[in-house]
Amino acid sequence: MSRRSDLYTQGLKLLLQQRSSCGLALRSSSALISNGSRDFNYSRQGRVPPTSDVSSRFKSHLRLGRFWNTQWPAVGQCHRAFSATSSSQSSASVEEKLKGPIDKILIANRGEIACRVIKTAKRLGIKTVAVYSDADRFSMHVKSADEAVHIGPAPASLSYLSAEKILAAARSTNAKAIHPGYGFLSENVHFAESCKKEGIRFIGPPSTAIHAMGDKSVSKKLMEAAGVAVVPGYHGDDQDIDLLQSEARRIGYPVLIKATQGGGGKGMRIVLEENEFLDCLSSAQREAMAAFGDSRVLIEKYLTRPRHIEVQIFGDMHGNVVHLFERDCSVQRRHQKIIEEAPAPGISEEFRQQIGQAAVNAAKAVGYESAGTVEFIVDTLTGKFYFMEMNTRLQVEHPITEMVTGQDLVEWQILVANGEPLPLQQDQLQISGHAFEARIYAENVPRGFLPAAGTLHHYNPPPVSSTVRVETGVGEGDSVSVYYDPMIAKLVAWGHDRSAALVKLHDCLSKFQIAGLPTNIPFLKALAKHPAFVAGEVGTHFIDQYREELLPSASNTGHESSRAAVSIHLDAKAARQAAAIAAVGMCLTSSLGLQVLKTGVEGWGGWNSGSGFRLNHSYSRLMTMEWKSDTLENSSVPIKLSTTYDRNANFTVEVQGEEPLRLTVTGQSPGDRCRDLRLDVDGQSTNVSLAQYFQNGINSVHLWQEDQHYHFTVPWLSFEREESDDEQGSDKSHREQTYSTTAIGSVTAPMAGRVVKVLVENGARVKKGEPLLVLEAMKMEHVVRAPVEGLVDGAHLVVGQQVNDNMVLLQIKERRQNLPDEDDDDSE
Repeated sequence: MSRRSDLYTQGLKLLLQQRSSCGLALRSSSALISNGSRDFNYSRQGRVPPTSDVSSRFKSHLRLGRFWNTQWPAVGQCHRAFSATSSSQSSASVEEKLKGPIDKILIANRGEIACRVIKTAKRLGIKTVAVYSDADRFSMHVKSADEAVHIGPAPASLSYLSAEKILAAARSTNAKAIHPGYGFLSENVHFAESCKKEGIRFIGPPSTAIHAMGDKSVSKKLMEAAGVAVVPGYHGDDQDIDLLQSEARRIGYPVLIKATQGGGGKGMRIVLEENEFLDCLSSAQREAMAAFGDSRVLIEKYLTRPRHIEVQIFGDMHGNVVHLFERDCSVQRRHQKIIEEAPAPGISEEFRQQIGQAAVNAAKAVGYESAGTVEFIVDTLTGKFYFMEMNTRLQVEHPITEMVTGQDLVEWQILVANGEPLPLQQDQLQISGHAFEARIYAENVPRGFLPAAGTLHHYNPPPVSSTVRVETGVGEGDSVSVYYDPMIAKLVAWGHDRSAALVKLHDCLSKFQIAGLPTNIPFLKALAKHPAFVAGEVGTHFIDQYREELLPSASNTGHESSRAAVSIHLDAKAARQAAAIAAVGMCLTSSLGLQVLKTGVEGWGGWNSGSGFRLNHSYSRLMTMEWKSDTLENSSVPIKLSTTYDRNANFTVEVQGEEPLRLTVTGQSPGDRCRDLRLDVDGQSTNVSLAQYFQNGINSVHLWQEDQHYHFTVPWLSFEREESDDEQGSDKSHREQTYSTTAIGSVTAPMAGRVVKVLVENGARVKKGEPLLVLEAMKMEHVVRAPVEGLVDGAHLVVGQQVNDNMVLLQIKERRQNLPDEDDDDSE
């Protein structure tokens, strides 16, 4: 029998011997013995008793109160000895669990970062456990892991942010370590501490470092003490509104409001003038509370021409700290990074050494271990750099550092968690070549990069190689949920220098095919080709500075001006030719019902056709297609065309306003939803890819040709009209599709989300541009404004209500004579 059991038995015997003096009934003692026996049975099985603290149960059964140490000193002594032994054995058990190499890791995250960790773990022979919410039941990271545990409903607060559920999953699967990825619980102090108490290794820094650097105000004070320069501002604990406003006035506008626990641009607002301060503060605090559960903010001077340069650092348990050079993350939208590169362009070796050493000093100041990133803001006017914050986790953009250093940072994290020293010292680390990372997001760029949600009806990334990586957690048919970040994938391209890497990046972006929801790929392609970006002239205001060139719709909000912008900024002739090619592809893959053919043009037959096609006869289709611009909001160009298939397996396409185009099919079309075709267009061969899907009553067709992408919608009725040469004398007019348009003054939801604030009531008079309500999607807030001046009508929204993309929220009725006017008095 163990010493713990001996002590417990002694205590029970003493209790029975002295039960008469205390007036306890025999059944109470028997119950105590029974409970004690049951508790030991639980303990022997490695289970937690219903009341986990056995010593507390012992106390409550004895009901000794103040007599514990006076009337029954022997029992008290046994209890104290029992408690001490239990505690020491518990500590020993935890320490024992923390020993030995990690052989199973639970990834407390989802999506591409979970898949990324699983990839390295599998290479090292380490088993993996995934966790998933209701929304992720069939996700890629769940399928990739060795085991998977369901942890709750779709909202992150009920699943991925539940430390209790994740720890329970780790216990049930006997995982030795937890990798938090980034976001969610990755920088949660209490979670890191709970892992340690459970005897589970947290693959990240110690909780003390997370605490020190997790609070932006605290971290800046630490950096000041360590001699690292910080941006002038207010980093105090007092959150009184009047004080914050006075501090902003002292610092001088423009200022930047930032959530103290923030990241990813959440809880951040630029305030240009004092009259905007209170509204911006309120919005930043709400967003910070929703994203981080903490509404505290700090205020800093807003630099007008900054660059964002960060340094990858790594520390181990033996006091070693190195940096793996810098990354430039200046090009951002909504204060979130969109494209990163390593190393940073246009900096000297002296600057690299200085900023790298400053990052190492920052890490040593908090006894840092594992992977971390020290972020600096660089004033391009003075050349000085200032500490912004330290992210105590692996960064989203870590792959570009891996590409230029040849190191696997996830493997480094596991080695450090195992107690091993860093694989390399500072003088052994070198930069090789240049790498870019472009974040592929589901978002509506013309609407101001608003997040989007939907189904990936077609998903075909470029092929990976030693110079190209595609980090993703989705596949074709998966959905991008409103509950999580809208990032679809990360595209990483490497070259021997910056120019070569940029060429590779643009080529891969052109080959990245996604259909089913809006993405930022067209914008990224334009960005990668912009002369200023090619020259390395980057800064955090890059998109705003070149908005007219990168976002041509920014100054064209009306229907007619958008149509004009289409003709100015896009090649309408190319779009019409693309429509002709898409029409041929639709006929081949849908109308004629042809299967995969490999025998050349003579193999094209109509035996599988269910459309009325007949051999030795020509066949025609009339249709109207609408070209949807990738870069202009609410803009489209109707294209009317006729496609004729003749007995020689040629297609002649007549596009209204254009000379007829003759297309000859010479290739094959594998697959159902995407067809790779080789076409001859008037004697010139070209490769094209086609994707089709039917959604919301609309047939969508996507065409990729060379480095261009075209999106068309085809009204279902217009596609059904067929003609043959037997109908030459018949009426060849085809059905016209009537397109509905939203009424002028209708206020529609720019994205799917949740109503967090309603600012107007029915009957209220509003001016154009006045805020009406605030929506939240994916932890980001968006203010919906009045499109015209008038009176509010049909506003029945309530806080907490979910709305869909393009849903009509309310109406703004323009003032007319027949509308009531609050200033008019119709009484007689």
